[in-house]
Amino acid sequence: MIYFDVTRPLSRRNLVFPGDCTPSFIQKDRGNYLISDLHMSTHSGTHIDAPVHYLRRGQTIDEVPMENLIGPCRVLDVTDAGNRIKWESLEGQIGHAERLLLKTTFSGKETFDEDYPCIDLTAAKMFAASRIKCIGIDSPSIESYHCDGAVHRTLLESGCSIIELLDLSRVEERDYEMIALPLRLAGLDGSPARVVLRTLKGER
Repeated sequence: MIYFDVTRPLSRRNLVFPGDCTPSFIQKDRGNYLISDLHMSTHSGTHIDAPVHYLRRGQTIDEVPMENLIGPCRVLDVTDAGNRIKWESLEGQIGHAERLLLKTTFSGKETFDEDYPCIDLTAAKMFAASRIKCIGIDSPSIESYHCDGAVHRTLLESGCSIIELLDLSRVEERDYEMIALPLRLAGLDGSPARVVLRTLKGER
């Protein structure tokens, strides 16, 4: 099996959503060892949203079911779908997949752009109706910059976990096994995460 780390590295040069803090790290030499102080948002870099992030109730990030974040997933290449990804661009490609990662034109980009790719509300409603456990995207948000939160609320209310700001530039459209682990931050609305894909057994 081959492993792909689809997590964006966290650094001071991180792409930051407007209004969020820029990550900062202060490393200290304590003589026998080094130790660092970290300052960042719960939504810095590649991260997972908990229901409480937009619903103000429900699961916090330490309560999100592991079954949402670990298991078979499908990467869909939607680079030709434009910046407002509609259900018509995805219909027929999902099959029985319970976890989906959307590869857009944003993978690998290092600067924020208000017109980043995202899904529209109709697509969110169809994902919710399909009982998708997790949906991830490589852009800064699953929802447009000028939004009212409806896409987030629709997905999170259905029990779907959301992963944002992935780096899918090195992976092809196909099925993988996904492991996406947030920090176990008690009572919080989200967390930076390490997201890894591996090819299915017997595949290369």
